[in-house]
Amino acid sequence: MQNEHPLSDEVLSLAELALRAGKQYMVYNNSIYYLDQTDVYFFETRIEANSFAADNISDHDRFHVLPFKSIADLLAKIPYGEQFNQSSINDPDQNGLYNRDGNAFTDALIEHFESTQISKHQNLNNMNQENLQYLSDNLKYMGFGDALKADLEKNLQEGKPEFKLEFFNEIGNKGFEASLNFRKSDSTDMYFFNNYQATLHRSNGDEVNQTFYLTKGKGVTAKEAFNLLDGRAVHKELLNKEGQPYKAWLQLDFENKDKNNNFEVKQYHENYGYNLKDAVAKYAVSELNDPDKSKSLLQSLEKGNVQAITIEKDGNSQRMFIEADPQFKKVTLYDGNMKMMTKETLEQYKSLPAGKAAEKAVADDDKKKELKTEQTVKPEKEKKTEKTLLPKKRESKGKGLGVA
Repeated sequence: MQNEHPLSDEVLSLAELALRAGKQYMVYNNSIYYLDQTDVYFFETRIEANSFAADNISDHDRFHVLPFKSIADLLAKIPYGEQFNQSSINDPDQNGLYNRDGNAFTDALIEHFESTQISKHQNLNNMNQENLQYLSDNLKYMGFGDALKADLEKNLQEGKPEFKLEFFNEIGNKGFEASLNFRKSDSTDMYFFNNYQATLHRSNGDEVNQTFYLTKGKGVTAKEAFNLLDGRAVHKELLNKEGQPYKAWLQLDFENKDKNNNFEVKQYHENYGYNLKDAVAKYAVSELNDPDKSKSLLQSLEKGNVQAITIEKDGNSQRMFIEADPQFKKVTLYDGNMKMMTKETLEQYKSLPAGKAAEKAVADDDKKKELKTEQTVKPEKEKKTEKTLLPKKRESKGKGLGVA
C-alpha cells in the first residue's frame, strides 16, 4: 500500500505545537478522507491516546493512534487508503469524490481547494491566535508574566523570520534582565520561543550573563536563571541523549566558559549522594514538623531560592535563612540579616540525633516533674519555717504594755 498525506496545513501546525508540548501521539479519525484540525487530537502518552480512541468509537467514527517524533515522521507514517473498503469507494453517498468517469472526483477536488483558499485567511488568523495563546502561556510558565503579551502579538502580526522581546525585573537590590528570542518555523507560520540571554546586575556593579535554551517549551525559568546567576544551585529534570528523563542539581561554573561564551554547568546527579531533606534536618528547623510547610520549603530550595526558616532551640524561636549546597552535600545558613553563619556558630542550631533527642525529652520531662513537686511541697516548708522564726511573745509580770 502506498502511503499518502491527506493533512491540512492546520493539522501540521497543530502537530508541531504538540511536539513542542511533549505530545507525541496523534489520534485521528480514519473514517475521514481529508483530515482537518477538528479531526485530530494529541496526547503525551500512548495510554491516554488509546483510551480516547476506544471511548470515542461509533458507527461513523474510527480513531487510530499514531506515534510520531517529527513532522516528517508524521507525513511518512500516516496511511489512509486501507481503511476504505471497496464498497465505500463505489458508494457515492459515502465518498462524494468518487465517480467511475473521474469527472466528479476532479470537480469535487477543485471545489475543495477553492473553499480552502477562501477560508485560508480566516484559518491563518485562527492559527495566529492559537500561536499567540500558546506563546503567552509559555511565557507565564517560564516566569516572564503577562507584561510582554502586547509586544508579542505585535511581532507575530508583522511576520518577521525572528524577533526579540526584552524583559526586566528587580529582585531585592539586584536587577535581572533577559532578551527572549523567537523564531518562525521553516515549515509553517508558527513561532517558537527558543532561548533567552539573561543578565544579572549584582549589587556591587558586576554583571554576569548566560544563555538558557528551551526544549519543547520547557527549561530554566526566569527565577531559576536569576538564582543560578547569583551563584546558587537549581534542581531540574533533564533529558539524556537517548531522551530519557533524569534529575540533577545544576550550578554555574564561574571559573570556566564553553565555546559559546556561556559558563559551563556543573551537574550533581542523584547518585552523587546529596539528600536535601536530610541536610536541612541536621538543624532544628521547625517547618520540617509540618508536612505542608516541609514540602513547600524543599520545593523552594530546589528552585535555588534563599528561604526563610524558623529555628527552634531550647524553647526559643529565631528567624534565619537557608539555601541548598549540593556540591558540599549540605545547606548554608544565614542569620536574620543575611550574614552567613560560621562553622563554630552553626553547632548551636543543630538538631539532636533521634536517640539523643529522646534522651533529652525524657530528661526535660523528669526535670519538669521535679520542678512541679518542688512547687507543691515548698509552701508547707515555708509555713513551718515561718512559725519557728517569728519572735516569741514576751510575757510581762509587771504592769505596763506588753511587746509582741
